[in-house]
Amino acid sequence: MTAMEIVRLMNQEDRKVTVAVGREIRAIARAVDAIVSGIRKGGRLIYVGAGSSGRMAVLDAAECAPTFGTSPNLVQALLAGGRRAVTGAVEGAEDSVRNAERELREKKLTRNDVVVGITASGTTPYTVGAMNYARKRGATTVAITSNRHMPAARLAKIVIAPEVGPEVLTGSTRLKAGTAQKMVLNMLSTAAMARLGHVYENLMIDAVLTNKKLWDRALRILAEASGHELSAAEDALRAAGHNMRLALVMLKCAVSAQEARRRLVRARGNLRQALGE
Repeated sequence: MTAMEIVRLMNQEDRKVTVAVGREIRAIARAVDAIVSGIRKGGRLIYVGAGSSGRMAVLDAAECAPTFGTSPNLVQALLAGGRRAVTGAVEGAEDSVRNAERELREKKLTRNDVVVGITASGTTPYTVGAMNYARKRGATTVAITSNRHMPAARLAKIVIAPEVGPEVLTGSTRLKAGTAQKMVLNMLSTAAMARLGHVYENLMIDAVLTNKKLWDRALRILAEASGHELSAAEDALRAAGHNMRLALVMLKCAVSAQEARRRLVRARGNLRQALGE
């Protein structure tokens, strides 16, 4: 095949992914509700995976803290083989059930935690072992898999199984299966954080401002959300100690940083309640 033929074929196959994920919307929504309920009770969202599935998990977990202003402990990822496996293969890592159990045990798992096992085949020993341990500990288990008839699905309270069909490169689940996993993980974390109040409308109101690009984005977000000029947004953000949530209350309610902080405390952090919306 020519290069054009190969990439056209891959593009045609990739179109099947959104359809397959769409069939799992009800299960994805159930998982979001479980995650929100668990976190509100003091639990965590813990992803578990090996190989490319585990790397997808690491990526999504790593993005939650800076995007939603949450603690790095709230959304975590366990990857078979640890940090070395992020950039390279670690021989035998995905076959170790014992390591999965030990790593989850070290997390001091509780009934309020939600453990999401990500495995295209549904048989990866590391992931299946982690889900089995989580289930015994009473944690909510979710499976993201391409095969709902395999062990991972049988261990899950909620099964998300986009059936994407054979890969262009046989057995290479970093392709359609990996794309489906990325889409589902995006939905789980984004929808859960939205339900938990870490966004305002469609704006990242709790983003961590670690560079100039993010500072400039924060000013645009505040200006858009409040209807004020960028200069007013900048003054409020500086007075709020770079806290976007606090700055928005200041701008929309025309109050000082101290009063805005009081309103947020009274509202127990509920931004809309603090704004009187």
